[in-house]
Amino acid sequence: MEQPNPMKVLQVCTVTPPPQTITSTGAPTSLPLTFFDMFWLRFPPVECLFFYEFPHPTTSFFDSVLPKLKHSLSLTLQYLLPLTGNLTWPHHSPIPIISYVPGDGVSLTIAKSDADFNHIIGSNLIEALKFRSLIPFLSTSHEKASALALQITLFPNSGFSIGITTHHAILDGKTASSFLKSWAYICSKITESSSSFSPPLPENLIPFYNREVIRDPNGIGPLHLKEWTSSGGPNNRSLMVWNWEDKVTAESIRHSFELTPSDLQKLRESVASKLKNKSVRVSSFALTCAYAWACLVRAEQTKSKRVIFIINVDCRSRLEPPIPSTYFGNCVVSHFASAETKTLMGSDGFLSALEAISEALNGLEENGVLTEAAKLFKDNANPAEDRILSVAGSPRIGLYGIDFGWGRAKKVEISSIDKTGAFSLADSKNGNGAIELGLVLNKSVIQAFAALFAQGLQSL
Repeated sequence: MEQPNPMKVLQVCTVTPPPQTITSTGAPTSLPLTFFDMFWLRFPPVECLFFYEFPHPTTSFFDSVLPKLKHSLSLTLQYLLPLTGNLTWPHHSPIPIISYVPGDGVSLTIAKSDADFNHIIGSNLIEALKFRSLIPFLSTSHEKASALALQITLFPNSGFSIGITTHHAILDGKTASSFLKSWAYICSKITESSSSFSPPLPENLIPFYNREVIRDPNGIGPLHLKEWTSSGGPNNRSLMVWNWEDKVTAESIRHSFELTPSDLQKLRESVASKLKNKSVRVSSFALTCAYAWACLVRAEQTKSKRVIFIINVDCRSRLEPPIPSTYFGNCVVSHFASAETKTLMGSDGFLSALEAISEALNGLEENGVLTEAAKLFKDNANPAEDRILSVAGSPRIGLYGIDFGWGRAKKVEISSIDKTGAFSLADSKNGNGAIELGLVLNKSVIQAFAALFAQGLQSL
């Protein structure tokens, strides 16, 4: 097994928004957390990697590409001031607050790697450790926590990666992707001859900051805060994120799989005759999650009696009334699907998984999107007894389409799944409507999963 990437840090700097334009964008300098945010207060950061081809000399990258990325980042941050600030919990405040003060900025690490870029973007099977050095560190302490950190790593004469680490209580996947799309948009619009030009964001990327639209009549926020402040002792107002055990070893393998529209249609047809008029969802999302769930349980020979599958649902369009899709912050609720392990391992394991997911999603529509929000994680699952699975990302976000001016991403990885144990979902790098599925598992388990995944599709 090869060693982790040989990587050298060249610079660590702080990128700040242009001071003369801060007040002109309408971005707030302070935001209170909502109950959507509070649920994720101490969850580990989300990490994502984007790989872009740049088969040109190193001098060209440092003379043109890097300055343009830095400058456009600064211009972008004027629209997203909360991302340059810190999460704090003042003694006078009952809830944590995202606060920006002049001089705050985003930590940006510049590095160079001697790893084989073409192997990284061309292989669907790679050691998970290879990505760790490409991911920026997010500063957190008991008193304050950064919103995000960035790292740009050059692979000489081949390409570069952009790594982003975000605080889960400050932004969800949709908000994080909106930031990246805004940065990419501005970067693609500016030129070296127009350094003073600041392109306005298109309407679909302008953040919506009004937190009064998030109503909490059932007091969900106080429930979450009570749970956090009583954890580890009375009045625990620490902002330190959970230090989850790092499960990444030399045997941890990252593998990407793809379900094409044809594959999904075959899966849809395979269960059609067995549904018997049941209200079972056969959306691409439900089919993908159910198929991956069933394959994984069989691959790892799960010993737990029950398996819980956590589905994170974007609530923006589901609230009453709906809120803008550009709402800044978390607006996600976790819903729980469960099934008996022995059922999932049976010949109809895929159908059983699909029925469990459908039941959870149907309940969302019947009972309201916030029904589960009032319940704490421990009310839905027992980590000591249940096997808990979750999904990160969504093919609807369109990560592969983020183009800074040098072409679409050649590879996208939600790298934090190696810590959380989730599997990732994204759109396809081929742009063919397929769904890309990512997993990090022990070598023997990933081999078993790959075999089951392929055999199941071949048998349809």
